[in-house]
Amino acid sequence: MSAIKAPAPRSRRRPRPDGGGASAALRYARLGAMGVVTVVILIAGVWGSWGCAQHVMLSKGREQGTMTVSRCAGETCWGPYEPVSTGSPARKRVDIERSVAVETGETYTVVVKPGSSDVVRTGPAGLLHAWVPLGGALLLAAVVVAGGLRMVRSAWVLGGAGIALITAAWAAL
Repeated sequence: MSAIKAPAPRSRRRPRPDGGGASAALRYARLGAMGVVTVVILIAGVWGSWGCAQHVMLSKGREQGTMTVSRCAGETCWGPYEPVSTGSPARKRVDIERSVAVETGETYTVVVKPGSSDVVRTGPAGLLHAWVPLGGALLLAAVVVAGGLRMVRSAWVLGGAGIALITAAWAAL
């Protein structure tokens, strides 16, 4: 009797290209392009955050005080400024960017931006609020890293960091 052999199970995987020539060049070009896009997104997030964050993080030697919000219109709120640091004059009006964190009648600790009447909130709430654009950039970069670079674990880390930063800012405000 002859033994009947069962057919070998077929693999459901597609055969991979041999990895040479144009296929490898396109793969490296895609990885390079997506890497550049990711870096640009993260740099834009830091750039967008640094405008306010530098005043909060490097507040030593700057005018510090409190501001009581008296009125808001459009994108700006204003009110009187009472200095806490020596050499800082009291001001009848300073401006602060209007956001969900600023309410009329509330008093906030602030730092005056050099050469202007604009102020930025200080403390943990001000610091986290200043870095919110970076949190958004981390979330966007996570999508690019997962889809374009196919680095899912790294994308989860970036996305988790972005969500943590935005959530911490929301909770602090």
